[in-house]
Amino acid sequence: MNTASMQLAAASGLMSLVLFIVALGVLALLAGGYWLTSREKYRESPRPRPEEQPKMPEDGPVRELRENRESAEIPQIPKGERPLTPYELTNMDTKPSASKDRPRWSRGSSGSFGGGGLGAH
Repeated sequence: MNTASMQLAAASGLMSLVLFIVALGVLALLAGGYWLTSREKYRESPRPRPEEQPKMPEDGPVRELRENRESAEIPQIPKGERPLTPYELTNMDTKPSASKDRPRWSRGSSGSFGGGGLGAH
């Protein structure tokens, strides 16, 4: 054997050793992660038993209520007076709308600012 092939064989053997050590490190990390997860899961409270599960209301399932809502009117400020700050406004409650028509966006509009639609043309 010449020296070039011996050097190549030595480098190949070293590379195999490094890859084996890296594989053992990855395996140790995976085993440690599994061990930590199982320890954490052991500390959790147990799952509820069947009799502890939520029960359906006696009058049946809860139904969805569909209605249009309108926001309360913002108070008008008389001319010459200072505007209200957000802290002076109350929680702007909503009330049921008299109209039963659902609001629709204009044709060609995405329905929201910056929503990516083409907009009205």
